[in-house]
Amino acid sequence: MKTNIIGIMSGTSLDGVDIAYCTFEKTKNKWHYDIVSAETYPYSDEWSSRLQHLEHADAFTFALTDSEYGHLLGQLAKSFIEKKHVKPDYIASHGHTIFHQPEKGFTKQIGSGAAIAAECGITTICDFRSLDVALGGQGAPLVPIGDELLFGNYDACLNIGGFANISYNINNVRVAFDISPANIILNYFANKKGLNYDDNGILAKQGCLHKKLFTHLNSLNYYSNSYPKSLGKEWVFEIMLPLFTHFQLSPEDNLRTVIEHIAFQISEIINNTNIKEIFISGGGAKNNFLIERMQYYMPTINTVIPNNLFIDFKEALIFAFLGLMRINQKNNCLQSVTGAVNNNCGGCVYHI
Repeated sequence: MKTNIIGIMSGTSLDGVDIAYCTFEKTKNKWHYDIVSAETYPYSDEWSSRLQHLEHADAFTFALTDSEYGHLLGQLAKSFIEKKHVKPDYIASHGHTIFHQPEKGFTKQIGSGAAIAAECGITTICDFRSLDVALGGQGAPLVPIGDELLFGNYDACLNIGGFANISYNINNVRVAFDISPANIILNYFANKKGLNYDDNGILAKQGCLHKKLFTHLNSLNYYSNSYPKSLGKEWVFEIMLPLFTHFQLSPEDNLRTVIEHIAFQISEIINNTNIKEIFISGGGAKNNFLIERMQYYMPTINTVIPNNLFIDFKEALIFAFLGLMRINQKNNCLQSVTGAVNNNCGGCVYHI
């Protein structure tokens, strides 16, 4: 039986809201899937600013924004449904991460599922991370179970979004973790030049690698930690960014050094495994200079870059899949990935 689900994703890089209408069907223990239609809705300047600064807001503002953002997502989903003439059975929304501090026992993705369901009149699944964190896990990454069941024909799946994260099998057990910050820090320095992002890494290519900064970045404690582990924007701005402030480089030189850092950290993981082929998704897959530097450090690895639909909407597809698993009461979060006490089936369901 085919199930139609809309997946909604908003990443830490604040590029916009990704909405994907996906289909899933299981035959003979194999999942068949497709992204039938998808679109990204850029944030208005107002919403971009609200989300960027919400972590410093008072409790009333936080609660109000959670509700209003949920209504925004619901309105966007309703508009998408009408425009594409589709009929989803469910909506699965990741929300937008404001806090992610699993070491303190909490994570928060705003975007009220109740508001989405109310706007669309469709059963909505949201809040996928909280149960895993309550069970002692990182609550991230969540994509690996989708990598395992939908993209298991590849040795590894690498997503380069706000953060670069990877998932792959070791002795038939799926492991996954955040490798390093990626677009969240690249976009930060592109913003210094009045740009939303560094298209194809053109600015970075103009810059010079600062070897001392490069060494300091690679020496950050996170990289020597064993998995399970995950990163949040708090770590980027409290731990990583001060290193750049110390050296006072141009945006171009900072971007060049960050590109080298990301490529090097990815290679450090992959070159120490039996991985021969990686499937790359996320906005970073379109950064030609980053891919070039990755291939420099990993000359024997086959890098598979799919069409733009899967580059841009793979995460929305997988959150739609996580929603389907939640509806079917199947585990959608792996303890081998997050470090939780057991596998679990996360997500709040708002029935209409």
